[in-house]
Amino acid sequence: MNANRSGKTHEDASAHKLAYTRTEAAKLLGINPITLDRLAKRGLIRPSRAIRRPLYPHTELVRFLEDTKPLEP
Repeated sequence: MNANRSGKTHEDASAHKLAYTRTEAAKLLGINPITLDRLAKRGLIRPSRAIRRPLYPHTELVRFLEDTKPLEP
């Protein structure tokens, strides 16, 4: 693990973020960034466009995972 200047690891820092980049969000979901783009294009996950590049709010990632839970047998 790589520690940053404050001594926190990358994993510690990402646990407290409000939003994630495309690459970070894809990594957290365990999917390829291209798959994340496809999900966004289909409207299944909504990035924030407050800045030039899309950011994926933590709450949106949680909502997506809860909405796509597998059906129980």
